[in-house]
Amino acid sequence: MTDTVPAFLNVAHSLSGKRWQARPYDERLAWGLAQGRGLPEIVGRVLAARGVTEEVCDGFLNPTLKALLPDPSRFKDMDAAAARIARAIQEGEPVAVFGDYDVDGATSAAVMRRFFRAVGADIRVYVPDRMKEGYGPNAPALLRLKAEGVRLVVTVDCGVSAFAALEAAAEAGLDVVVLDHHAAEPRLPPAVALVNPNRLDEDGTYRTLCAAGVTFLTIVAINRALRAAGFYQAQGRAEPNLLDWLDLVALGTVCDVVPLTGLNRALVAQGLKVMARRSNPGLAALADIAGVKDKPDAYHAGYVLGPRVNAGGRVGASDLGARLLSTDDPIEAMELAQKLEAHNAERRAVEQGVLDDALAKLDKHADELAELVFVAGEGWHPGVIGIVASRLKERYSRPTCVIALEQGADGKVIGKASGRSVRGVDLGAAVIAARQEGLLLAGGGHRMAAGFTVAGDKMADLQAFLTGRVAEQVAAAPLVPTLELDGALAVGAANSTLVGTLDKLGPFGTGNAEPRFAITDARVVRADVVGANHVRCILQGNDGARLKAIAFRALDSDLGKALLMGRGSPFHVAGILRIDRWNGTEGVQLLIDDAAPAQTM
Repeated sequence: MTDTVPAFLNVAHSLSGKRWQARPYDERLAWGLAQGRGLPEIVGRVLAARGVTEEVCDGFLNPTLKALLPDPSRFKDMDAAAARIARAIQEGEPVAVFGDYDVDGATSAAVMRRFFRAVGADIRVYVPDRMKEGYGPNAPALLRLKAEGVRLVVTVDCGVSAFAALEAAAEAGLDVVVLDHHAAEPRLPPAVALVNPNRLDEDGTYRTLCAAGVTFLTIVAINRALRAAGFYQAQGRAEPNLLDWLDLVALGTVCDVVPLTGLNRALVAQGLKVMARRSNPGLAALADIAGVKDKPDAYHAGYVLGPRVNAGGRVGASDLGARLLSTDDPIEAMELAQKLEAHNAERRAVEQGVLDDALAKLDKHADELAELVFVAGEGWHPGVIGIVASRLKERYSRPTCVIALEQGADGKVIGKASGRSVRGVDLGAAVIAARQEGLLLAGGGHRMAAGFTVAGDKMADLQAFLTGRVAEQVAAAPLVPTLELDGALAVGAANSTLVGTLDKLGPFGTGNAEPRFAITDARVVRADVVGANHVRCILQGNDGARLKAIAFRALDSDLGKALLMGRGSPFHVAGILRIDRWNGTEGVQLLIDDAAPAQTM
């Protein structure tokens, strides 16, 4: 379907095997946005390409919670959830928060714990062991918490599909409040309250909220309930400033890869300002260990801090992230951050081994790839299969399921899987349908990501079922890898003034892609290898202007080889422009995504 649209700069097959496409935009709208605000035309083009209209432009450029935060009571069960949690605080009941082991789960648990502490209460944090317990609430854990005196459990980033576990809790007399955002079914598990913007009886306005966002709205509601009950006045206690924890909400929102539009955009924009204050000892320690010296942005949250918070859950220390983000002790924070740094290094090594094994399996059947990439292996670590699924999805431009197989004591094989999807293909719905068909032991997710557990003898039937479910959507999606570009720039136009203006359009992420440009007719005048496998180069335009550039992890790729060997040859080079600060000086650097020889255009 992409062949009907002319390739941008005539690049139909780049050095990375991609077809370049111009991001579509309304030209009149782009000019109007630019002229009305004194912006460069290309910035107006970027805004228009992201669906920004005259009516919303000013709010987009200055997203505020005052304008965008809804009344929490608009959500089903929110008032019941807030009332039950507020009562537990007032009466001093033992409460536990049951989290997930990813960043969204860790930040949600930390936000809830910080709120409890701020109002003079405490809450136990329970994060299941990824290897032994799997994802989400399980009956043995909930019943154990009940036996240890817990009266109320609040699940965050999980619970909407935990029918058996919540039924067991209800039978045992344990109250459960569910705060989740994953896809829901018509029937909901039993709970005192189940708050989820993706309930089928919600209107869908806030369906893209992650769990951290849902948790933040919930503490707004709990705070209001406590105020109405006269709690703060009776305690002689000032109300907590809930905005102090937006750094955690921003981290969870960015790392859960939800669209950074509307409320999410405001939560992240304001949260990054809080993060820059370094008031959370855990985040500050993690930033120091990771070498983050610049003002944090969505890139730092998603690609520097997030993977480290995630690392504990991926290699068997599930609660480290939540503990790091909820501690107020700088010494403990540094110790936990160091552990997570070590786990992250371990995770990278394990991940590479699983990826290499998966690629070897798929390469044997390269000519037989169906609409769904479905690959399984024994001995694969369940903690890294989500990352591997993401890598394979990018490589093959297809929805992907990666299954870690393990043989139990009874000799039966069980597969724990993680799936990642492509735009236009609802993988979560397919997995839920498979569970309803009896093909899965457990499973759920949302449009872009899913997880499930499957018996070994159901694998072939499951693969056929999932492939059939997504086939029509895949057929309508472009499977030829594409790279969308916001425009073309000469080398000399890629200056700090332009980059500074573009930065004001952030935070960038899903739903608000960071602007990507093609630097045209650029000659490589110098290139070398830095680090393990990065290619650094200097680009020069026809007017003599120069631009620093770097292609990460490109040494062994066709892109990297071309940059190293193509000195003097003209290229169109695609990538993202960033301010480059070094030794007190400030310039511009291009982060290279792709390139194509200019003389063949």
